[in-house]
Amino acid sequence: MSEATIPAILRERASLQPNDIAFTFVDYDVEWEGVSTSLTWAQLYRRTTNLALALSSVAAIGDRSVIVAPQGLDYLVAFLASLEAGLIAVPLSTPMSGAHDERVGAVMADAAPTVVLTTSVMVDVVSEYARRSDATVIAVDRLDLDMRSRQFRLRGSRPETAYLQYTSGSTRSPAGVMVSYRNLSANFEQIMADFFPEYGKVAPEGTTAVSWLPFYHDMGLMLGVCAPILGGWRTMVTTPLAFLARPARWVQLMASSPNALTAAPNFAFELAAARTTDEDMAGLDLSGVVGLISGAERVHDATLRRFTRRFAKYGLPERALKPCYGLAEATLYVATREPADTPAVVNFELDALAAGRAVTCGPDEGAALVSYGTPVSPEVRIVDPHTRVECSTDTVGEIWTRGENVCLGYWQKPEQTEDTYGGSLVSPSPGTAEGPWLRTGDLGFVHAGELFIIGRIKDLVIVRGRNHYPDDIEATIGEITGGRVAAIAVEEDRTEQLVAIIEVRQRGDTESEVLERMLNVKRQVTSAISTTHGLTPADLVLVPRGAIPITTSGKIRRSAAAQCYRNDEFERLDLGLSTVSG
Repeated sequence: MSEATIPAILRERASLQPNDIAFTFVDYDVEWEGVSTSLTWAQLYRRTTNLALALSSVAAIGDRSVIVAPQGLDYLVAFLASLEAGLIAVPLSTPMSGAHDERVGAVMADAAPTVVLTTSVMVDVVSEYARRSDATVIAVDRLDLDMRSRQFRLRGSRPETAYLQYTSGSTRSPAGVMVSYRNLSANFEQIMADFFPEYGKVAPEGTTAVSWLPFYHDMGLMLGVCAPILGGWRTMVTTPLAFLARPARWVQLMASSPNALTAAPNFAFELAAARTTDEDMAGLDLSGVVGLISGAERVHDATLRRFTRRFAKYGLPERALKPCYGLAEATLYVATREPADTPAVVNFELDALAAGRAVTCGPDEGAALVSYGTPVSPEVRIVDPHTRVECSTDTVGEIWTRGENVCLGYWQKPEQTEDTYGGSLVSPSPGTAEGPWLRTGDLGFVHAGELFIIGRIKDLVIVRGRNHYPDDIEATIGEITGGRVAAIAVEEDRTEQLVAIIEVRQRGDTESEVLERMLNVKRQVTSAISTTHGLTPADLVLVPRGAIPITTSGKIRRSAAAQCYRNDEFERLDLGLSTVSG
C-alpha cells in the first residue's frame, strides 16, 4: 500500500476486492437469534465517500467530528467518513438516558466539534449537547449514502491526527489522546508481529474479526474497525448490550466465524464461562479460533483457567489465549507473550511485592500473575518514578514505553502531555534512549526477562506503611463472591484503612436467609483478606449488582467508589446484619 492511512487502504480494498463482504452487523434487538446486515468493501467505500462529501460542505480539514450513535454500521461509516473528509474523528458513547451525561458533555466541550454525527433515534438527545458547541448535527441514516455521486477527493493535506481517543476517566477527567495515522499502522504491525510470528507476522488467510466491544473504546475501535481495514479481514460485530444480555452470543460468533480473532476484558471471560450452557454450544466447534485476546484490564489466571476448562471440550485451543497489556496513550497495544501452548503464570510472595520486590513462591501461594512476555517493539522499561532511574530485575517500578505507536499527546493539554509523554531517564542503560518515554502510570516488574503487571500507581492501598495492590485484593474477594469488587483506601483516625465495596446478589427465600447469606459472605471475605493479605478491612460494604461506578469500558472507578463511600451514597444490603444470630 503506497499510503498507509485508513482512507487510502479502504479505497484500495474497494478497488481490489469490491464484492467481498467487509463488515457484518448482527442485531439482536430485532430478533433474539440475531439479524445480520452486511456491507461489501465497495458498498462501504461508497457510503463513506458520500458522507465525506456531505461533511466537506459543513466542516474544514482538521475540524473535529464527534460520532455519538448506537453501535452499528452507521457508526462505522460515520467514523470512516470523518477520516475521509480530513476531519479529526472523536468516537464517543451515547449519552445516558434521563440525565445529563457529564462525560459526553466534557468531551464535547474539550473537542469543540464542528459537526456531530448520529442517527435518527438519537438526534434529539444529541442536539442538546451539540447546541452548546454550536455544531451541525447530521443523522447519518437519513441520508441516501448508496447513491452514485461524484468521486470525493480531499482538497488539502490530511491532518497528522486521525482521531481523538478519549480516556475512560477511571482516574481523572477524560482527556483526548491524539492518535496519528502512523500510530495506527505501527501498532497494527506490532500486534501482527507478536501475535502471528508463525504466519510471517500477518494474520492467517481468511481471518475474521469478531467483536462486541464498543467502537468508542480503544480496543473496540482497533479490533472492530481499524485492524480489519488494515488487514483486509471480514468482521462480525454486535453490541455490548447484546453480549451482556447473553454472553453465549460472543462464543457462538467465534465458532461460526472462520479463523476467528477476538478480544475482551477479563470480566467478559468470566461471564462467558459462567453463563454459556451446553445447549448454547450444541454442534459448535471452537478449534478454528486463532486469537482470543484478554486485555483492557488486568488478566486473572483463575479466569483464564475457568474459561479454558469450560470450552476445551468444544475444541478451544488454549494457545489461542493471548493476555495483552496496553493503553490508549500507546494507541492500544504494548506487550504480549510469544505464542505458546498455554499462558505463563508465576506466583509471587505478597509481602515481597508490598515491599517492591518480586520473589517467587509455590503455585498455591501469594499472587498468581500472568506474564506479558518480553517486549521488543515497542520498548518497555521499569523505572523508579521518583528518581527516573531504571529498576533492576525483580524490582517493582513504573512501566515506561517508547515506540512509533506512542501517540502525539493529549488534545489541548500541553502540561499533561509533557508530564505523561515526556519521560526522561537518568543515566539510561546502554542501548536505551534517554527519552522521550511514555509514563504509563502502571506498576510492574521484569522477572526472568518477562513483564508482569500489578496495578495502577494511583490505586495503591497503603495501610500501616505497606503497599497493597487493589487488583490482588479484589481477585481474592471475587473468588468468593463472583461479582465486581472495588478495594479502596479510606482515611480514618488519620490513618488509611482498607474498605471493600462488594457487589452481591440477594439470594434466599426469606429476609432472614438473605441476611444470613450476606453475613456468611462477610465472614469468608474477612478471613480470606486476613489470611492472604495480612489485613483486617475497616468495612465491607455489600451492594446490589451494578452499584460500583465503572468507566465506559467497564473498568472500576475506584476513586469514584471512594467518593461514594465517603458521602454514604451506596445502597447497603448488609444493614441489619447485627440482628442475625451467628
